[in-house]
Amino acid sequence: MKSQRLTDLHEGWLLAEAPAGLDGAALTALPGDAWLPATVPGTAHGALLAAGRIPDPFYGRNELDVRWVAERRWVWRLGFDAGELAAREELVFEGLDTYCTVWLNGERLLQSDNMFVPQRVDVRSRLKPGRNELLLVFEPALAEARKVEAVHGKRALWNGDSARLHVRKAQYHFGWDWGPELVTCGPWRAVRRDGGSARIEDLHCRSEVDVARRTATLRVAARLVGAGAGCTFELLDPEGRCVASRSVPASADVTATLSLTDAQLWWPRGLGEQPLYTLVARLQDDDGQLLAEDQRRIGLRDLRLVQEPVDGEAGLSFHFRVNGQDLFAGGANWIPDDNLLERITPARYRERVAQAAAANMNMLRVWGGGIYEHEAFYEACDEMGLLVWQDFMFACGIYPANAAFQASVRAEAEAAVKRLRHHACMALWCGNNEDYMIAESQGLAGPGIPAERFEARAIYEGLLPEVCAALDPDRIYWPGSPFTPGDDVKSSDATVGDRHSWEVWHQQMLPYQHYGEVQARFVSEFGMQSNPSLALFESVLPEGERFPESRTVQWHNKAGSAAGPDGHRRLAVYLADNLRVGATLAEHVYATQFVQAEAMRVAYQDFRRRWQKPGARAVSGALVWQLNDCWPVTSWALIDSSGTVKPAWHAVRRALSPLAVAVRLEPGQTRLAVMNGSATACAVTLQLRVFAMDGRQLASTQAAQDVPAASCVEITQSLPGFAEPVVAELCALDADGRELARDCAWTEPFKFYRLGDARIDIAVDGQALLLATDRPVKGLWLAGNGLAPADNFIDLVPGAPRRIGHEIALPEVLSVVALDHAVRQINLFDRGGATQVE
Repeated sequence: MKSQRLTDLHEGWLLAEAPAGLDGAALTALPGDAWLPATVPGTAHGALLAAGRIPDPFYGRNELDVRWVAERRWVWRLGFDAGELAAREELVFEGLDTYCTVWLNGERLLQSDNMFVPQRVDVRSRLKPGRNELLLVFEPALAEARKVEAVHGKRALWNGDSARLHVRKAQYHFGWDWGPELVTCGPWRAVRRDGGSARIEDLHCRSEVDVARRTATLRVAARLVGAGAGCTFELLDPEGRCVASRSVPASADVTATLSLTDAQLWWPRGLGEQPLYTLVARLQDDDGQLLAEDQRRIGLRDLRLVQEPVDGEAGLSFHFRVNGQDLFAGGANWIPDDNLLERITPARYRERVAQAAAANMNMLRVWGGGIYEHEAFYEACDEMGLLVWQDFMFACGIYPANAAFQASVRAEAEAAVKRLRHHACMALWCGNNEDYMIAESQGLAGPGIPAERFEARAIYEGLLPEVCAALDPDRIYWPGSPFTPGDDVKSSDATVGDRHSWEVWHQQMLPYQHYGEVQARFVSEFGMQSNPSLALFESVLPEGERFPESRTVQWHNKAGSAAGPDGHRRLAVYLADNLRVGATLAEHVYATQFVQAEAMRVAYQDFRRRWQKPGARAVSGALVWQLNDCWPVTSWALIDSSGTVKPAWHAVRRALSPLAVAVRLEPGQTRLAVMNGSATACAVTLQLRVFAMDGRQLASTQAAQDVPAASCVEITQSLPGFAEPVVAELCALDADGRELARDCAWTEPFKFYRLGDARIDIAVDGQALLLATDRPVKGLWLAGNGLAPADNFIDLVPGAPRRIGHEIALPEVLSVVALDHAVRQINLFDRGGATQVE
């Protein structure tokens, strides 16, 4: 008997436009010059771009010139030799985007209308021993969605075409306030042939962990398809050694219990290691021959959502507790990393997740307008210790809840939960993004409004929690983001549940210095826009459009309101309130990134400082909107679509450091905070120095400070009144006087001061840079080919040089810019490796 085999059908595909009315055999008769090579997984846009049939949609305003692609039918064609047929033959389509009819040898095989539902079809009687022909015919998604909308009616939404609410497709494809309108189609995930005598389906493991005793009980289950004699479950430790096993007789559904002592616990980043066990299931025949095998990597941990009273405040906390340890969830929202999903490779997923981890993040929220991400994303989060808040794919709209829609959603949710539930990183399932908010804005939800007026509650509070309870009962389900439990409250309540704090940027456009006023128990969205990196921006701007007010620059800012696109105006307000901005694109890029970085410093510090002792977890999470971008755009991302980190990434990294400090200038005093994210207490010396803008040191103090584990300590320090603007530098020092953390506060706004007279000294010390100044310097940003400094976007004050490490060899040429200092290109190794920037 043959064991299970799984063969990718990814080579040799062709793509053609499919004229209306032609299907099946009629499409194969299209002339040869109608076809062009296509990749699978892939999209029509991707194949046309590779063949030179369309321009780069990301360049200039080419988005407009490629919209016709989404208006056409497209057919993928594959001829393949089936060879010897097995006893069981199935075709597996892991993702068809979106309205697709599949034909095999001229016979209609299936129809699919949900991008997120994989399809598996028995083709044993349809495959031929010789050549076979497979066709995938995709209808234009927007046109099809509008047909459904005509039956069920238009509904309110934010972003995109209203018809998107009726189609189960990545919602951002229809355009968002950070992304282009590129309505793709195609086999966006793997197409495979699955043959053999048997297979293992739906391998699953529930674990109960006794943290104190370091033991674990694993309840394993699997469904077996095909004949077999016995099934063996084996647990391998992180080093690959078998630590538990159990064999059971084969049946349609098999279960077993595995017990483990001396369990290695999985921890979120910053609290411990991330050991991963491997669960292996093997199906064998009477002679012990292997028929099928499957495996999962799992982590052993106990994770809970704690909602308990907060000392001296109304409402309840909203914090995660892992293996008995409370943690502040510092992280970001994740959107799909490209509009053409086939371009997001496993290596690219790993790079982005590694960038989040390097910024000291411990949670990513997979936003509900994108996709259930590729396995590579969750594997990287497992390995690097980032918890995942996983939205179901609903965002910013009043979705229908008719029977056909709910049936499709149920299949989608079941597929997603079954695929992802084994991952240690998975912390929470969430019903939607901002749908309760928009329902409130339309008078469909809120205090005194009957629940039935918001019909999608049947999905968020009925269907989805039912699926999660049946398939993943040990994981948290949360109806929406933001969400506040109870019928008589709004989702904007800051005392319970999670909240999107958009009073800065959206709504009343509060100054970013006021983030402390828009706190919540868990701030799952907030943010500030900035341009992408200059090199990326210039790469998509035509030569004559490379200035801040150009039409194309504005086109690459999709942010808007009900009145239309106005992101450029909002950004201009924040620039005008804080800085003097030069006329060049380079100066504009620096200024927008400066404001974003300062906003993120204030936000993360003000949220995190409310994470105080147990029982006083007033704020327990901060997830910035957003980590990444899907194209070159002015957006809220910390990392642009080329993978280049912005200054804000460094501001967040410092604010989320296991030990971080914050300083604020107030009349007659400074307010200091020391934030300890580790599971152990620490003792530090706090050093506060105050400087005038001309470099004179006006005050200096030092004091010992104990900081309990997983908490924040706040102190006020009296200062004499200063008649001039000042800079306060706060450092946390260890027992040997080494710097552990640092922060600076300036008399603001910055636009009132001239800082360009400072002399910046840059010297090379091995693979590090030594930075010094005679006067305070704000926002020193270093860039260069291959430059990856351990710290960047730095504030400097007079004193001993700051040493900035670098893991690899330093580049010869360095770009240097700071507030009121123009961009300078310097050769690091001139004059013996020492340079002055005036």
